[in-house]
Amino acid sequence: MSTLPSIAPSPAFADPLLDEHEPWWRTRRADLLALADQGTARYVYHLPTASAAARRLRALAPVERVLYAVKANPHPDLLRLFHAEGLGFECVSPGEVRHVLRVLPDLDPAAILFTPNFAPRSEYAWAYDVGVRVTLDNAYGLVHWPEVFAGRNLIVRVDPGEGYGHHEHVRTAGKASKFGIAPEDLPEVADRVRELGARVIGLHAHVGSGIAETHVWAETAAALARYAPLFPHVTAFDLGGGLPVPDDPGAARFDVEAAAAHLATFQQDHPRFGLWLEPGRYLAAEAGVLLARVTQLKAKGDAVYVGVDAGMHTLIRPALYGARHEIVNLTRLDAPATTTAEVVGPICESGDVLGRARQLPDTREGDVLLIANAGAYGQAMASRYNLREPAAESVLG
Repeated sequence: MSTLPSIAPSPAFADPLLDEHEPWWRTRRADLLALADQGTARYVYHLPTASAAARRLRALAPVERVLYAVKANPHPDLLRLFHAEGLGFECVSPGEVRHVLRVLPDLDPAAILFTPNFAPRSEYAWAYDVGVRVTLDNAYGLVHWPEVFAGRNLIVRVDPGEGYGHHEHVRTAGKASKFGIAPEDLPEVADRVRELGARVIGLHAHVGSGIAETHVWAETAAALARYAPLFPHVTAFDLGGGLPVPDDPGAARFDVEAAAAHLATFQQDHPRFGLWLEPGRYLAAEAGVLLARVTQLKAKGDAVYVGVDAGMHTLIRPALYGARHEIVNLTRLDAPATTTAEVVGPICESGDVLGRARQLPDTREGDVLLIANAGAYGQAMASRYNLREPAAESVLG
């Protein structure tokens, strides 16, 4: 297996204002308000914060390879940054693969892991022609499309049997999940691989997102190790992503060093397997904010509504996952909170709520609200529902 290039972290994104204990958007408030004056709703991405997250993971000794999950945020500047920091890329569609190769035309395609789900035969054949690494998460292709996989290297996605995460929609393992091959089906997969003269060079598992327990990735590796004897050519375990970021100000950060310590213990017992991670939100979320301008205010009974020009078409995570994002009035950032409000958008749906029961200062039409930790699964999941346009995007270095 070829390896990713060893690239030292670039100093180009060093920022003396970057502080692990204070969000970057406080120190860049004036810049953000200036960008809001160019129009809202608007996503803004802070490159030094994304760079810091990448370096944090690249520094983990047990982790051989970090692949950025492009679905989290495919912005070209983020892709260039993560490439400069020595990361590879995990893509779930041909569109994502093509996008990465357009942005990074000199990239070795082997630095891309293609992990489709219930994709047609043509996508697998295309991926092999392009030269990216291919993951198979269903035995169907081996049985019905033998010509695609005969003599090929592939990675097999396994369902270890238990999912984790902050919401049922982000748990990607277990019988209720559509992802991965059940362990009891792996012997049949191994037989079919041998018949086709193919080689399984890696095993993959992703059990969920926003996982707070630091032991999960090592347990996932241990599960893959139990199945590895079926596939003698396996040299790597892809343990997925799911590393969480704090939802509330002052919340404890995820202890990546503790997770790495569990992985180091596993690696001592299984030194022949390289360990990969494929995070998305951990790398991009804290680097992004969503700026929205207050349009109207309404009191109805005991409820106070603050309406803004961003909605569930702009950021669907609260409606889809029950996700919580910190919301502040950037215009009156340090003013005392006087109101408990529902922050809502302009979409004709009852679920168009960006934040419930939020403490805000005296807020007025025209104020700019900031929605934090919005750099992942924000613009990437936006739509034109109600024929409203998605948010603009800006970058701060």
